[in-house]
Amino acid sequence: MNEMMGYCGIDCEKCDVYIATKNNDDKLRAKTAKLWSELNNATITPEMLYCEGCKSNGKKCYYCSDLCEISKCAKQKQFENCGMCSKAKHCETLAVIHCNNDDAKNNLGLK
Repeated sequence: MNEMMGYCGIDCEKCDVYIATKNNDDKLRAKTAKLWSELNNATITPEMLYCEGCKSNGKKCYYCSDLCEISKCAKQKQFENCGMCSKAKHCETLAVIHCNNDDAKNNLGLK
């Protein structure tokens, strides 16, 4: 299992939360909290954004570990990632990420 790729196809090593955690970058964490709050119509604070990768055994971002519907669905179906799901190409939940991140879509083989 590729622990550095999230269920949604995002490469964790390119994720701003992962980068902010790795580099202890509070400015990037604050910028990302603002953006993610807007994109997800949720309150996401900089303090919530510490992550060592979606599938790592280390710290996970509260949003990704507890609130992310994509993660919940993939775990429930016991999929390594959403690319394993026959409904992925037409999944509205997954489309929220893929409309802003073509790389994630391509990482799952959903072109």
